[in-house]
Amino acid sequence: MASAPSAQTKSAVPSHLKNAAVANGSDFQDKHHGKTQSHVAFENTSTSVAASQMRNALNDLADTVTEPSEKKRFETEMDNFFSLFRRYLNDKAKSNEIDWNRIAPPKPEQVVEYNSLANTESVDFLSKLAVLKLNGGLGTSMGCVGPKSVIEVRDGMSFLDLSVRQIEFLNRTYDVNVPMVLMNSFNTDKDTANIIKKYEGHNIDIMTFNQSKYPRVLKDSLLPAPKSADSQISDWYPPGHGDVFESLYNSGILDKLLDRGIEILFLSNADNLGAVVDLNILQHMVETRAEYIMELTDKTKADVKGGTIIDYEGQARLLEIAQVPKQYVNEFKSIKKFKYFNTNNVWMNLRAVKRVVENNELLMEIIPNGKSIPADKKGETDVSVVQLETAVGAAIKHFKNAHGVNVPRRRFLPVKTCSDLMLVKSDLYTLKHGQLMIDPSRFGPAPLIKLGSDFKKVSQFQSRIPSIPKILELDHLTITGAVNLGRGVVLKGTVIIVASEGNTIDVPPGSVLENVVVQGSLRLLEH
Repeated sequence: MASAPSAQTKSAVPSHLKNAAVANGSDFQDKHHGKTQSHVAFENTSTSVAASQMRNALNDLADTVTEPSEKKRFETEMDNFFSLFRRYLNDKAKSNEIDWNRIAPPKPEQVVEYNSLANTESVDFLSKLAVLKLNGGLGTSMGCVGPKSVIEVRDGMSFLDLSVRQIEFLNRTYDVNVPMVLMNSFNTDKDTANIIKKYEGHNIDIMTFNQSKYPRVLKDSLLPAPKSADSQISDWYPPGHGDVFESLYNSGILDKLLDRGIEILFLSNADNLGAVVDLNILQHMVETRAEYIMELTDKTKADVKGGTIIDYEGQARLLEIAQVPKQYVNEFKSIKKFKYFNTNNVWMNLRAVKRVVENNELLMEIIPNGKSIPADKKGETDVSVVQLETAVGAAIKHFKNAHGVNVPRRRFLPVKTCSDLMLVKSDLYTLKHGQLMIDPSRFGPAPLIKLGSDFKKVSQFQSRIPSIPKILELDHLTITGAVNLGRGVVLKGTVIIVASEGNTIDVPPGSVLENVVVQGSLRLLEH
């Protein structure tokens, strides 16, 4: 029985993607685990059947779009999705696991220390720069409605307000016109369009585009969840920030930027308050002719799950925890072997981006993300689906002279939870031109703050901690259970406050807690 791909497999791949499908096979070492020839042939057949069934279903979806220009855009998007799906099937059929023995910590030349960069703060290259914020996420994980970037962070200002302030200050100080580009998703696009109207009088150009809208894949049948192009929103997903390259290109924004003489894009998550334009890294990028730079920072115990830079047969790669075989997860988390993690602050050359997209060179590792769509009716089971996602950091292998820069921790200040929110609202930081500056009298890194499930939503956090305590001398704070902090509380050293189930702890106004454990219950009654 033959084990070569059938003609059906080949015909299911659009002609411009055929080379990519072949190239993908040699990306990581194939592991067949001693499969028999008949087993391999069966997998090839089932893979090709799944591919052609998906292709037909996507064509049917495209037929539900009537307006010609919209149909063309939709078909391009579905073609891109199909190439991702094909690679996913190939990876599954070949058990394309990473060969752990070929993974090594990065070589010295693959990671440059920030302190070794020229410190001239040259502004000559600012005219070639644009700033991109990944703005596709909702604030649902923090109990908020709408885009996450509009959550109030500090002094009445949102993530977006702070980013605008930073770039405005840059433009004003150096008399340049650095534009801000927002990559929205279909979840955030409408709200963002309304929100950015308030910046119209400001000294900043704001451009927006949408990342792709891909169909979720039904886990059982490997067919698309939506039955028509205007199917319910829960049938679709934004495919991760690795989609930035194709979406930037397809939206026309890439060419618009190049026409303006812009060659370098500084990309970061909208919720990373430490991701400000750095003139030293910008100059380093231009002078070394690097097409791609990933900002890394030293890993701590809190960051063990973050993606890391590795050397894979002489090439810098990103390794995410989702790609690590189970038996090696502890080794992956080790701070000794992999000292850095990826901050997702990425600098990229736009001409290089255009080249890799037009040549179909992008073969970023696929991260399958299992989700479920809630059932329509009571008594029915939820529908299991798979989202095929990619990460922007995984593209490092496709660019020339790509490397990491190990940056100070201050460039990584994400707000993912209310614990993070407490930190950035505190007296540890002051706001200067939209940038958070840590108090110079602070000794050592920022404290570790862990707030329990009673503080998950921003509204809960605000009602329980209406006034942020002073934490300049705090090392570690853990609060679990129903705990309320009064005004003017000072926390120092290690403080643990645990309200047992059914009980409440009210910390009195003006309390100074230093190296203490508070547990049980304590109620302050008005009289």
